[in-house]
Amino acid sequence: MYSLLWHYLPGPWFLKLLIVLGLLAVVFFGLMEFVFPWVSTLMPYNDVAF
Repeated sequence: MYSLLWHYLPGPWFLKLLIVLGLLAVVFFGLMEFVFPWVSTLMPYNDVAF
């Protein structure tokens, strides 16, 4: 899978590396901004009772 992605990216290896790092950063920040806050509302540890 990764070799297929690497094969289809344009440019020399350092440009491919920058593109892959940028894509990873976008996925990471997208998860932190949208997915994880939504999932945390569904988690049972938010139901705190004494």
